[in-house]
Amino acid sequence: MSLAERGFNIVIIDLHDDAAARDTLAALREKGAQAAFLQGDIADIDNHAQLAQAAWDAFGGVECLVNNAGVAPVELADVLSLTPENFDRNLNINLRGNFFFAQAIARLMAQAQNEETHRSMVFITSIAANHVSVAIPEYCVSKAGLSMVAGLFALTLAHTGIQVHEVRPGFIRTAMTTQGEGSPTEAIEAHIAAGHVPMNRWGEEGDVGATVAMLASGGLPFSVGHPVYVDGGYGIHTA
Repeated sequence: MSLAERGFNIVIIDLHDDAAARDTLAALREKGAQAAFLQGDIADIDNHAQLAQAAWDAFGGVECLVNNAGVAPVELADVLSLTPENFDRNLNINLRGNFFFAQAIARLMAQAQNEETHRSMVFITSIAANHVSVAIPEYCVSKAGLSMVAGLFALTLAHTGIQVHEVRPGFIRTAMTTQGEGSPTEAIEAHIAAGHVPMNRWGEEGDVGATVAMLASGGLPFSVGHPVYVDGGYGIHTA
């Protein structure tokens, strides 16, 4: 919603054209944005070129790609019990899929060569990129890898004027963290109550959205690649 409030038109890519997608499109349009839906699987790399072109054509170009496709682990498991199947599923979406879809969009952006248009890419990683959580090893590996991907794209594209950023959220209240068997809601609330989050609250989706919208709008004109934390101070190193 924050991007719509900033005047961006939005293309949503998701697996399912369902009620949730339609509700999101309606909410974006209420904010005054044009909004389109594309059905696609980010893990299906063979379809990336077609999907990227469709996103590009929807509104005549892409000013910002937000790489936020991600899934939680199928089940909690440490490194001694994690299966290759569950490891591959997580990395195929969170890391491999995001890498190659970003590549497809970056190629289109680089070809456009329009100096009057601010273009950017934002990779949504996690505090799991540099905080070890032994019950979700595949997720930690995927987000640590995606952080490196953000840096690689940032340095590769900086000279073209395409700014690449990493947003590293902390404990954000989403369906992933509050719904379903094995959700970490109680553990997170205990962590917050114990004072580990200096701002003493959950993060909300709007906190991440506002940060992404600021970056997409060119709000950090001389910064690329470094993680921007949205974690209420959780990641601050203390003595």
